[in-house]
Amino acid sequence: MTYDGSSIDSTRPSIARVYDYLLGGKDNYAVDREIGDVFKRDLPGSVAIAFANRAALTRAVREIATSTGIRQFIDLGSGLPTADNVHQVAQRHAPDSRVVYVDIDPQVLVHGRALLEENDQVRVVPADVRNPEEIRNHPDTVELIDFDRPVAVMFSAILHHVNDEEDPAGLVRYWRDQVPSGSYFFVSHFRSGNNAETEEAEKVLQETFGRGRWRTDEEIEALLDGLEILPPGIVPASHWHPDVVDSPWNDRGERELTVWEHLIVAVMARKA
Repeated sequence: MTYDGSSIDSTRPSIARVYDYLLGGKDNYAVDREIGDVFKRDLPGSVAIAFANRAALTRAVREIATSTGIRQFIDLGSGLPTADNVHQVAQRHAPDSRVVYVDIDPQVLVHGRALLEENDQVRVVPADVRNPEEIRNHPDTVELIDFDRPVAVMFSAILHHVNDEEDPAGLVRYWRDQVPSGSYFFVSHFRSGNNAETEEAEKVLQETFGRGRWRTDEEIEALLDGLEILPPGIVPASHWHPDVVDSPWNDRGERELTVWEHLIVAVMARKA
């Protein structure tokens, strides 16, 4: 890993850095904070999406590490490190877990170098998630992942940044075909609420990055074609195997979610 930060462009916003800013991180620049502040100022409550998504990812990794025998993870579009990264959660419960992080953002890759120095069961592959063969055949992936054994493929908050013409279903299908039976897939995704909040948030992302696609439950389910969707199915991320159910409660014993929390869903699927 030779990334020294010289390729980081601090004059153009980065999806990874905006996300970092919304989560309270410090690895961002003024241009990222400007976009993040649009969500904080003009779309109050929208930051809940980032926190709900991150918490669901943490629970998903823990679920896989504790309830399956899977000990290898591929985290596609991993973003900047924060508290409870995939390898930290997995290795807390299964110390022999191996993790390949995949991202194209130069700043993510700089942090990846630090990860490699402290953990020999982690690799960071510099690749675009839209080029799955490059990821699959990368020497670091080949070194760390045994594709004859089940793999956990994590699509956390990444498929909604793949536009329709870029074939997000094809990306999932590629990885489905690469891994053996018993492999798990975790997806979190912006869910269309057919409301003003959805339209405005989608507009901000499309105008800034040229990507950011809110999809319906049916469209998200179609991305997982050929996989067995596990209970509780496609649900708001905050309701995906929650650790604590806070009040106020509804008649199903669930906490009432804000309109924004309904706009990020999570789902786990398994290759039979």
